[in-house]
Amino acid sequence: MRLPTPLSRRNPQAYKNQFGHVLILAGSPHMLGAAALSGLAAMRAGAGLVTLGIPTGLNLIIQKKISPVLMTLPLAQTRQGTISLSAHRQCERLWKNFQSVAIGPGLSSDNETAQFIRMIIVSCPLPLVVDADGLNALSKDINILKKNTTTKILTPHPGEMARLMGLSKAVIEKNRVKAAKQFAKEHRVVLLLKGHRTIVASPEGEVYQNKTGNAGMATAGSGDVLTGMIAAFLAQGLSAFEAAKFGAHLHGKAGDLAAKDKTKLAMIATDIIDCIPRAIRLTKAA
Repeated sequence: MRLPTPLSRRNPQAYKNQFGHVLILAGSPHMLGAAALSGLAAMRAGAGLVTLGIPTGLNLIIQKKISPVLMTLPLAQTRQGTISLSAHRQCERLWKNFQSVAIGPGLSSDNETAQFIRMIIVSCPLPLVVDADGLNALSKDINILKKNTTTKILTPHPGEMARLMGLSKAVIEKNRVKAAKQFAKEHRVVLLLKGHRTIVASPEGEVYQNKTGNAGMATAGSGDVLTGMIAAFLAQGLSAFEAAKFGAHLHGKAGDLAAKDKTKLAMIATDIIDCIPRAIRLTKAA
């Protein structure tokens, strides 16, 4: 697989704003690491700027936790310290500052936060990656996908896919390609179905089956890393199908490199992030 031209960095006069600004809506009191992992992965995947939209009460905490290359956007919060529905208005005023949005990592299952997620899915005008708690909120009202024609990439694991389709996990696992193609076509989204040989399906019927990755990547935070990478590729101008395809490929390739360094048993999500530069270096430019 060759690295697409928008990611090649051939222009010596390039500057950060040409490579997109990603907004990642993520994190809650018990899952703040998910936001940090997604944000740093997005930077490693080439985004010019990354902002983490987090509950306002966690802003000072995450400032100490994250890399200094990331920015934060404190958002209105619920009594439980998760992002509240009213934070939607803050986001609406700022859409013009971003080129892509990711929503879901570590947001929690709080009812009001789920309402916020669904509101973003319905109204966001930017290319959108939906993962983790974003998918859980979406499964309560899957029809909202048709209320907004903006580009969307959904990244479920088999359990989340089962909830989205109202089927058993066993049925999904036996029919991975068929399920991904059917969902992508019916809901007009790009669907990335995680697992061994990750499947990426487009609304037009395109299918990519990824061959990189290993069992060591079944570790906390690995999916958050993938979300950040895909959002970064969207912000740099890749189509939704390309962003998901190259995200899956390079995420798996970084995981393979991490496994060689750390072993499949001992590798963790930050090891995958650390190997993204090498994975990119080993992928030839188009």
